[in-house]
Amino acid sequence: MNQAQVKKWVRNIGVVSGLILVTACTSTAEDYAKSGDWNAVGYSDGIKGKQSRTAGDFKDFSKVNINDYADGYLKGINEYCNPNHAYQIGLSGNYYEGVCEGTPDSQKFRMEWQRGWNDSQLNN
Repeated sequence: MNQAQVKKWVRNIGVVSGLILVTACTSTAEDYAKSGDWNAVGYSDGIKGKQSRTAGDFKDFSKVNINDYADGYLKGINEYCNPNHAYQIGLSGNYYEGVCEGTPDSQKFRMEWQRGWNDSQLNN
């Protein structure tokens, strides 16, 4: 196996790992909301890089705890905004919604995400 093949293989493993992580989080936010686990709802949104929601976004649910949601969201965003994962997020074709702006590594995150995004477009 030459160096180019090894790099492609390693990149593909990273993409698959990233997709597994995102997939593991995708079907749970509504279930958490139904069970009243607002911290988990916030974490699920944050770890996927979604914009924060307001209490009005949850009008279909009773007893919304927006403070628990905000705490969970902050934990999720802190993990999502790690620039070491940004390239894989972009490479996986996941759109960046700007949720890391204002964080210490926001510029590095955005640059790494953009690099991954550009590479994902080349592979299409």
